[in-house]
Amino acid sequence: MIIQNSFSYRLSAEEQSLLADILRCGNYNLVYVEHTKIAAETADCRIALYKSGKCLVQGKGASDFVLFVLEPFVLRRTEFGYEDILNPEAFQPHMGVDESGKGDFFGPMVVASVYVDKSLVEAMRKMNVRDSKTISSEKKMLEIGSGLQKLLGNQYSIVKIGPQAYNRLYSQMRNVNSILAWAHARAIENLMEIVPHCPRAISDQFGSTKQVEGALMKKGRQIELIQQHRAESDPAVAAASILARTAFVQALKKMEEKYETSFPKGASAAVHEAGLKLIEKHNPTILLETAKCHFKTTDVILKKLNKDRNILGPEGQAVSKPVRQRHVKKSDVC
Repeated sequence: MIIQNSFSYRLSAEEQSLLADILRCGNYNLVYVEHTKIAAETADCRIALYKSGKCLVQGKGASDFVLFVLEPFVLRRTEFGYEDILNPEAFQPHMGVDESGKGDFFGPMVVASVYVDKSLVEAMRKMNVRDSKTISSEKKMLEIGSGLQKLLGNQYSIVKIGPQAYNRLYSQMRNVNSILAWAHARAIENLMEIVPHCPRAISDQFGSTKQVEGALMKKGRQIELIQQHRAESDPAVAAASILARTAFVQALKKMEEKYETSFPKGASAAVHEAGLKLIEKHNPTILLETAKCHFKTTDVILKKLNKDRNILGPEGQAVSKPVRQRHVKKSDVC
């Protein structure tokens, strides 16, 4: 069995309650971890249940905790160590596609596609390749990304849409999913030049598969497209998520060198402050070169300078549409 020291699960409300009871009543040392409902440690393992419902199990003893506690008493299903039997398609030739930078104000949007077969999946399991969002150390993520590039050779593709190109696309398309579909299609097309007989491509659910199908050119139309929730559990998609995030982080670092300033990730108050300093050093239109201007973050920053979007010209006028709220059932965990 492959030794694995980091696991990530999305737990239902019932599963969260079961885990919390186990951690409170068992031989565990409760600890404080920011943004968690409960967190605990053993001599060789840390378990953190976040308010979002995500559970992270990390440490040398993580495998034992998953095998002997989490699966039988919380998840009530057996998965770890039986991937070959439970999900044989993950070991068959296919490609995975994932993106990074979509929720970051500064920097590009990056989409990566990765081709895998049985031997590559087995090698990636030994490297502990997993969804990049579960890798808390940026240094570790970059190390795995570098290792993946060496392992894969030319069997991956990166499509990077820099801020200027992104703002032009958004001013025309007015929809993030449309840009994503276009970038996914290009990443798939590029990789099919290398592996023309790849039968299927898997990605996370972000819109209708018809958007991607419509953007695919002749060669890409031969492939089966599959969108599914939690697609990062697929090894090819997990690898794509790491390569996409690696490319995003590297692009952000190049921007920092070029503009001699820091560019925080996300869209937090720190991002607002960085945007203000950037404009003071240059001018408001610098946002078109460095940021995704349809974010409401643009309005927040410009308002503090008593300015509005008109100063950005035509490509800076498009604004993100409000997200429609859906009814959340009690069993849903966001």
